[in-house]
Amino acid sequence: MFVSISTTGTAENPASDLGFLLHKHPDKVQRFATAHGTAHVFYPEAGEQACTAALLLEIDPTALLRQGRGKGRSGSPDLALAQYVNDRPYAASSLLAVALRTVYRSAMKGECAHRPELPGRALPLRIALPAVPVAGGDGPGLVERLFAPLGWQVDARPVPLDESFPEWGDSRYVRLELTGTLRLADALQHLYVLLPVLDGSKHYWVAPDEVDKLLAAGQGWLADHPERALIIRRYLSRRWSLTRLATERLALARLAEADDREAEEIDNAVPDVPDAPVTADGTDIADTAEDAATVEEVNAAGPTGPIALVAGAADGAEGGRERGGPLAAQRRTAILAALGRTGAARVLDLGCGQGELVGALLKEPRVTEVLGVDVSSLALTIAARRLRLDRLPERQARRVKLVQGALTYTDARLKGYDAAVLCEVIEHLDLPRLPALEYAVFGAARPGSVVVTTPNAEYNVRWETLPAGHKRHDDHRFEWNRAEFAAWTEQVAADYGYTVELEPVGPVDPEVGAPTQLAHFRLAEPATTTEPASTEPTAATESAIEPATTRSDAAGPAVTGTPSYDHAPEGSAHR
Repeated sequence: MFVSISTTGTAENPASDLGFLLHKHPDKVQRFATAHGTAHVFYPEAGEQACTAALLLEIDPTALLRQGRGKGRSGSPDLALAQYVNDRPYAASSLLAVALRTVYRSAMKGECAHRPELPGRALPLRIALPAVPVAGGDGPGLVERLFAPLGWQVDARPVPLDESFPEWGDSRYVRLELTGTLRLADALQHLYVLLPVLDGSKHYWVAPDEVDKLLAAGQGWLADHPERALIIRRYLSRRWSLTRLATERLALARLAEADDREAEEIDNAVPDVPDAPVTADGTDIADTAEDAATVEEVNAAGPTGPIALVAGAADGAEGGRERGGPLAAQRRTAILAALGRTGAARVLDLGCGQGELVGALLKEPRVTEVLGVDVSSLALTIAARRLRLDRLPERQARRVKLVQGALTYTDARLKGYDAAVLCEVIEHLDLPRLPALEYAVFGAARPGSVVVTTPNAEYNVRWETLPAGHKRHDDHRFEWNRAEFAAWTEQVAADYGYTVELEPVGPVDPEVGAPTQLAHFRLAEPATTTEPASTEPTAATESAIEPATTRSDAAGPAVTGTPSYDHAPEGSAHR
């Protein structure tokens, strides 16, 4: 198994600088032990004009067999002889990828203590691999699709089954030569990820930590690669749960980058806690306790044992049980009533969180489809578990989908619905980002009606446990009084061709109003109303989540459909 890396240079930037980048002296032949054999590094040439570093990997078939992966390809005992006679010692596969990472670890990280300026420099590189296995047919075509988008010129020539009998056709192996001007670290990362992808198998068990390796090696290029879905699926050996996890994490990273924020800041909707226990009647304790005043009330909710109420997990100050039941339940009742007046059958739950409203909507016979959207993959995972999506009958499962997405971006998946709900969502946005949400929901998705709820800041004085001047939740960026909310709703309705009605939710105090305020927007003229010309999207980003079959397991929520994100316009803070 062999790979060579060559570059050219000048007197000012000699090609022999490649030795500094690889941390391997050109005048020495070095040996490195690997789990399945020995890697040799040597330099066929090393001068100012040209330099080539070669890595020869000698595989020990006995060691490979002892590891349990020598039984033919992918560990399948196709033939008894295949345990001992196979292409593993010769074809560039995951064995070579692991050897590259082991031998050139510092170079792959972009580290060079002696010449720190070198790793950031793009070099004219030529990488040659005499035998690369390509699974799935169309070998040269697949190699081109994988490497060309990364800036490589690809020369992939099929290896004939037997040169003496050309009529037998080509084998699944290609002689591969890549040329391009790239950073050496990027080139090594490309090989590390794409060699196992081309081969279609790995010599070791693919554990969850392979997701971390993939995302680390693919940083800066995997998210925008046109064959991203294929790369993720093959690199993770087609393990569905790991593929979905990698896709979700990659989508979250792209959303965070687009908003210039850390991923942890976005995926903070819920704390990382175990599944909530249920009461004797099957009710999730989180539903019972989300508005409880104290931890003691939560612990008393059922016989299944105490559960700690994590600070900030619910709407903090909304702890007391108002007349008519918990405030969260009253909000859901008011939302369902508003939707019932419009007869909405296909409903969007935007910012669905842990799925409480989604569950309530599924109990409504008139509702034929619910799409829950949230930026937090953890929240979607909990929602899938609470809704028991993996155990729903097929007819019921077709009624609900959970997808990851940011509400400040237009998304083609959100178009065509009868109604959308933003339940306690807008106050979690920074005010300068609110116009982006307005356009994404009212301008681009444009459902027939939109129901929005948000806290009434005036009512905060009635919460005995809320210090003066504090908001109800640590993540609330603002809380409006009734006049501010009314002004915002009138402006949005005028801008996007909706009518709006306001109503209180919860007990109405004669001085400060109700704890929650609700706005119900209805499209005034759905056939003729057009979007405001001044709110056209200004940029675009590609799909953040790949299609998946509708299902759920412990690894996360069901994710279906392919989103098409456009960045909604920025705007100034609401006056």
